[in-house]
Amino acid sequence: MTNDGLLLIIEDDADVGRAARIALSTQFSRIDALREPAPELDARLAEASYEAVLLDMNFVVGERSGSAGLDALSRIQACDACLSVVLMTAYGGVALAVAALKRGATDFILKPWHNDKLIAAVTAAAQLTRERRAAEAQTLDALERSAIERALARAGGNISLAAQALGISRPALYRRLSKYGL
Repeated sequence: MTNDGLLLIIEDDADVGRAARIALSTQFSRIDALREPAPELDARLAEASYEAVLLDMNFVVGERSGSAGLDALSRIQACDACLSVVLMTAYGGVALAVAALKRGATDFILKPWHNDKLIAAVTAAAQLTRERRAAEAQTLDALERSAIERALARAGGNISLAAQALGISRPALYRRLSKYGL
């Protein structure tokens, strides 16, 4: 079952990245890949609306601390707080997994993985991203509706004064009134 979602895989090992792409190809309409988070990560996040990121923890041969992955996780969250990230590593322990989850990772996968576990983790992360974005959009709509209601009340129902107070045109206010059933 393919959805319309976009996935970003950040993995320095081409074979591991390819295996993840194959395993997840039925779940996402497009899968982009980076070999490392620097320098392209911020630009990629700005140009595409990913539903999930599958992020390796280490990008330097011999490095096993996971600090590069945790740093990339922080960069991703700074760019898009709603975007869910699944971290993966071959050198994981309970302490690293706990640190990753405390810093905002959605899940933590150990390599080598079982495909069904990888698919479940990444599709759950994508669903969480969709839910977060929907909640954020609802929150913005609720704020806008509330601002319109307050402006109308202060203006005694006068559309022109309310539109002026909101800094929008009368036609724009009429569209929003219609949108919110006011």
